[in-house]
Amino acid sequence: MGHREDLLEGAKKCLVEKGFVHTTARDLVKASGANLASIGYHYGSKDALLAQAFTALMQELGEVFQDGVEGGGGSLERFHAVWEGLLAHREAAGPVWSAGLEVALAGDRMPQLRELLAASQVEGRRGLVAMLTGTPLEEVTERQERTLGSFYQALLNGLMVQWLLDPKSAASAEEFTEGMRAAAAALARPEPAAQPER
Repeated sequence: MGHREDLLEGAKKCLVEKGFVHTTARDLVKASGANLASIGYHYGSKDALLAQAFTALMQELGEVFQDGVEGGGGSLERFHAVWEGLLAHREAAGPVWSAGLEVALAGDRMPQLRELLAASQVEGRRGLVAMLTGTPLEEVTERQERTLGSFYQALLNGLMVQWLLDPKSAASAEEFTEGMRAAAAALARPEPAAQPER
């Protein structure tokens, strides 16, 4: 591996161990074996390197979650399988989720990181649509990404926060799927007829 790849691997390690706030440029150099100047040369800044490492970690986790996903696209079986896979890897995913929340909750204190990670949300939503519906990634439309992808991302973020706050009381994949089934059934009920005015 070259310095660029070494830096990326070192940054991934630092994110998992220390998060965004506590990772210094010196930590990145130590973890990668590269030199300080190579951060700027290859990535432009420490924040840009950390954002790239975060994106790479999320992609790796997404690939792990998709392994062995069963069920037809958009089915409850597939919905359950995706969340079951996600929760089965929560120990590995926890530090990555925590790092993302760290940036989200930092407000304006990390503007460059916030901007870089916000830009990666589009790909994250596209990936969720592809995974949960069985649609090839390149066929996911912008409208699907903005609507269905945003919905799935809200579910993912909510479940993630539940597990980070209190794993014992967080929903299981079965409970999460049952909740989705109940919500879909409630939405499918016909509207009650309007009562005539007296």
